[in-house]
Amino acid sequence: MISPADDVLLVAAGALAGAAGSAGGITSLISYPALLAVGIPPLPANVTQAIAFVACMPGSALASQPELRGQWPWIRRWAVVAAAGGAAGAALLLCTPGHVFGRIVPFLLAFASVALLLQPRISTWREGRLGDSDRYLLPCGLFAVSVYDGYFGAGAGIMVLALLLLLVDQDLLRANALKNVFLGVSDTVAAVGLALFGPVHWTAALPLAVGLLGGSLVGPSATRRIPPNLLRVLVACAGMGLAIRLWIVPG
Repeated sequence: MISPADDVLLVAAGALAGAAGSAGGITSLISYPALLAVGIPPLPANVTQAIAFVACMPGSALASQPELRGQWPWIRRWAVVAAAGGAAGAALLLCTPGHVFGRIVPFLLAFASVALLLQPRISTWREGRLGDSDRYLLPCGLFAVSVYDGYFGAGAGIMVLALLLLLVDQDLLRANALKNVFLGVSDTVAAVGLALFGPVHWTAALPLAVGLLGGSLVGPSATRRIPPNLLRVLVACAGMGLAIRLWIVPG
């Protein structure tokens, strides 16, 4: 049973998580421990936060209009890939044990964090070195990360951001705005299946979603005030910290 004090904690945690996530950080690094703190077991906590994450998309998209202007035709094309991945991830979560990705996730996060740090050099190296095969990297990578997002999700934003910076747009603010939209699509599709068939704690999902919506309205504007290189380092460090935590305590 969620108490009024728990509601306050979840709204506050959601606001902080929404701001951090939409600014390029790791939403679940804040929201997941908050759900555990109010007494929700690990698997229902993961499902519940997946439902609440849907609230991040409208807020972050609204706050990122300058970065998303003119991008919507391209976004609609690739949103189909993110939606398919999110649906597949939710199906996996409902049908398979929760520890399946437990040992590989820390290494994926560590790789994505290092890629963020080295992104300017990697992007320079990539120019003129990849041919027609390069066009398959984005759909395959976006689908794979969206599957992971629908299944487990911790650190998915770091992975999508690294992917977009390396393959789509080297501008950190625009890549972060695109990341927020694709994660929102993946989260929304996954949430439909989880809401119908998963162990959702709705009394916890609602206050968390309220906080996430408010925080996601703030995050994109905060990124405009942080130097891109500093933001890249902060996000990469957060990703590496989560990778270490998940390696020590999987899931």
